[in-house]
Amino acid sequence: MTSDLSLYLVTDSGLAAAAGHDLVELVRAAAADGVTAVQLREKEATARGFLDTVLRVSEAIPDRVALIVNDRVDVFLAARAAGARITGVHVGQSDLPPEAVRGLIGSDAVLGLSASTPEQLAAASDSGVVDYVGIGALHATATKRDAPPPLGHEEFARLVALSALPAVAIGGVHAADLGALRRAGAAGAAVVSAICAAADPGRAARELRTAWDAA
Repeated sequence: MTSDLSLYLVTDSGLAAAAGHDLVELVRAAAADGVTAVQLREKEATARGFLDTVLRVSEAIPDRVALIVNDRVDVFLAARAAGARITGVHVGQSDLPPEAVRGLIGSDAVLGLSASTPEQLAAASDSGVVDYVGIGALHATATKRDAPPPLGHEEFARLVALSALPAVAIGGVHAADLGALRRAGAAGAAVVSAICAAADPGRAARELRTAWDAA
């Protein structure tokens, strides 16, 4: 896997709308100002609506920014068949097994997996098909209803040290966390509300980028 996951935006269209933002324009601004990867997470969208969002975001962001679909392997496959520039899929512990996902998306796509325990990290590595793990939740978060209990920085650092795969922190992550996360060995930090709920998403992305780079 060669994708830069250092500043990883996970979208929440509800938060974006509440802050007065069009989701595609928000992603475009964030990608222009330091975000290196975007995961489109649309839990409430129809398959067709989700696909439309993927296609529009794919056209809106530069090639250097990875574009990941959350959970929906069918939407990833449909977007790729439509000619979209799309990087991969991120799945959770209750979604299709990583081996099955890899068989569907092929060897060239990036595959991420959520993990929150040593056992889940070991299984991700042993699978031989997962490219990176998302470890969380770092803090309590309201953006994911089924998020595991918050880990805190000390437990996150312990889990990163156990992971044989690149690890991205997620769950209530803000700029003040980035220094500690990078020092702990994280390959990146995934943010949701820090950008989606910001008054100025581009400025928020720049501040997060500065905090990560300065760590």
